[in-house]
Amino acid sequence: MDFGINVPTRGALATRDGVLALTQLGEKLGFSYVAIPDHIIIPHSIDSLYPYNVERKMVGASDGDCMEQLVLMSYLAAATTSIRLLTSIMVVPHRNPVFAAKALATIDVLSQGRVTVGCGAGWMEEEFVAIGGIPPFKERGKVTNEYLRIFKSLWTEDRPQFDGDYAQYSDVSFLPKPVQKPHPPLWVGGESPAALRRVAALGEAWYPIGSNPQFPLDTVDRYKEALGRLRQEAEKIGRDPGEIDLAYWANWYQEGQTISTDSGERRLFTGEDEQVAQDIRDLQACGTQHLLFNFVRGTLEESLTAMERFTTTVLPLVK
Repeated sequence: MDFGINVPTRGALATRDGVLALTQLGEKLGFSYVAIPDHIIIPHSIDSLYPYNVERKMVGASDGDCMEQLVLMSYLAAATTSIRLLTSIMVVPHRNPVFAAKALATIDVLSQGRVTVGCGAGWMEEEFVAIGGIPPFKERGKVTNEYLRIFKSLWTEDRPQFDGDYAQYSDVSFLPKPVQKPHPPLWVGGESPAALRRVAALGEAWYPIGSNPQFPLDTVDRYKEALGRLRQEAEKIGRDPGEIDLAYWANWYQEGQTISTDSGERRLFTGEDEQVAQDIRDLQACGTQHLLFNFVRGTLEESLTAMERFTTTVLPLVK
């Protein structure tokens, strides 16, 4: 199992010095991934329900602050040598698919094959409207599926062509191809039945967040149950479930803090260090290969300390 960190694109630490310090220390400490969030524009008024907390409200949305994901990803590629660069997640319908495929391929070339594409359909209708010129929010699932097929077409075909509902092209050259073969891995996010079908059909990995109150994956038993459903979806379309890697994003991690689930159980990756270490072992036993934690705290110093503490205090307990 390997581990990852995240950098913020919003808030006080979303600065040049902040994201550099977090990413470069993460690389030095041996983390395998740096996760980069995605928003292009954040409206002041949001009625859409945020999926990943009980309050269903996006934290810190009102200031409208957000750095662009792919630009930041490219910048961090130049500032690092080994850590993988993970879109976490990319809202696939927000960008023209040919442009997005080109940008990701370019970053993969410049980073010498370090791009992983965490991808999803999005949740905020107001952002779709504000961006403008993109397919309707209500069609985002179909759009995401088609765009991911376009990514694969452009990345792998010598003479790519595509005739879909949302994009068409033929008689084109798409170069350079990504360094990674056959292409940068697609980690499909989401916990819903539609997301599991998308993983089975199009993903190299399943990349859920455990805190979705509609589809909670915040205990080992709940995770195992959802994993069983994912494997059923893969088998339905004749795919070997063993081909699908498993990643997990514990974005609520706070050292020493215990959080209870709606059923009164301890939420995964909360509590004492040994409990967190046991949770890591339990997910590893389920076949999970990639595990990401949130170390962003109130200040940069606190964030760096949290990252170092995890590597010196929690990880030795796992072995």
